[in-house]
Amino acid sequence: MSSPRIVAVEPDSPAARAGLRAGDVIRAIDGEVPRDVIRWQILTDEPEVQLSIDREGDRLESVVRKAQGEPMGAEVHAAVFDKVQTCDNHCEFCFIHQLPRGMRRSLYLKDDDYRLSFLYGNFTTLTRFTELDLERVITERLSPLHVSIHATDPEIRADILRNRRGAVSLRWLRELLDHDIEVHGQVVVCPGLNDGDILEDTLAGVVERFPELATMCVVPLGVSQFNTAERMRPHTLAEALRVVDIVEEWQQVFLDTIGHRLVFAADEYYLLAERPFPPAENYGDFPMHEDGIGMARTLELEYHDPTAEPAGTQAGFFAWVDGAPADGYRAPRTDSPAQIVGGAVPVVQPVSLSPRRDAPIGVLTGALGAPILEPLVAASGRTDARVIPVPNDFFGGNIGVSGLMVGEDLARVLNDEPPGHRYLLPDVCLSRGVFLDGTRPEDLPRPVEVIPTDGSALRRALEPSR
Repeated sequence: MSSPRIVAVEPDSPAARAGLRAGDVIRAIDGEVPRDVIRWQILTDEPEVQLSIDREGDRLESVVRKAQGEPMGAEVHAAVFDKVQTCDNHCEFCFIHQLPRGMRRSLYLKDDDYRLSFLYGNFTTLTRFTELDLERVITERLSPLHVSIHATDPEIRADILRNRRGAVSLRWLRELLDHDIEVHGQVVVCPGLNDGDILEDTLAGVVERFPELATMCVVPLGVSQFNTAERMRPHTLAEALRVVDIVEEWQQVFLDTIGHRLVFAADEYYLLAERPFPPAENYGDFPMHEDGIGMARTLELEYHDPTAEPAGTQAGFFAWVDGAPADGYRAPRTDSPAQIVGGAVPVVQPVSLSPRRDAPIGVLTGALGAPILEPLVAASGRTDARVIPVPNDFFGGNIGVSGLMVGEDLARVLNDEPPGHRYLLPDVCLSRGVFLDGTRPEDLPRPVEVIPTDGSALRRALEPSR
């Protein structure tokens, strides 16, 4: 088991006053070696924290004293310090299997770890879940969790996961719900495998066996050009229409039986089916925003209502792999380098400012984002603003979400765009300032402005100069 390493310390925090520095390796906290950042936070929540430290080969002892519940003010290097629970399923739709060769090694790690489900919203199939895991989740109230269901029929689920334990692992979902753990479910729909009547059967199974689920999202299969599984293919228009119809019909069933809609189709389905998005009120508080459910309506609300609170930071794909701190587990600080103690690098999205605020604007987005953004940009009243769709040639296939844009594709598109314009780039395609292909915004042929992926930030960026 490895130990947590401190990467940043908040000035004037309890950690700073105790003399902690970036680079310190914490060997034990009150005699316990923490397995992950969850346990780290629990152990450091006490008013007196006894630390055993390794500093450049020297073993030191330190005591951090603080008020009960006061953050210690130290950020550690990763979410999981021991070995990540890897995935032993062989799902043909798994995006890790659809990555091109030559990307950084960390991106090829498949996790099925309930801790990353709690911290980042990663989906777990529960095929490697154990009694000890259940005990910890219940004892430490690790809620919410996110569970991939895909099908409630045992044989079909085992086939989709390519794992015989998939037939029985949903028993853990029942246990979680029985202990009042909030769980959000997911069905990745693969045409010909778990759509149509099987999707209907899955939703019926949820009503019967798992009605306490908080939400369940139904998302389409993404197929990159590197997918070699013969059974995997994009949806046809007719298939997308049927999925939307099934979900909307079952929403009414859930409303009638348990009092809320529970199941939702991803925004991408409405785009594929060429159907309008449901009204914003259908989504409630948008609990599945991060899973692509209601993102279009959220963006509209944020754009048109200056008082609307942004839905939250978009972590980007593979955020946990690149060590991006999980929400609530980062040392409180601003982006000023003066606040980073001990030489740690601040977590700042790179921004290359265009020369003029009143220059013409190009809003960069994935192919699927263009029809959502175009009405908002038009509503700005700026005739010099336009949406620039970026075809995803890097992954190919039907991949068109903005979160999977890479520098190679952006560079190709920007090469054909005029200099001197302002180019807005959503931060969701970056993880700690790096695209998935390893390039950075500063490598692009035109300066870009990296802005938060929300409607409020887009509105502010489109406002004319004062």
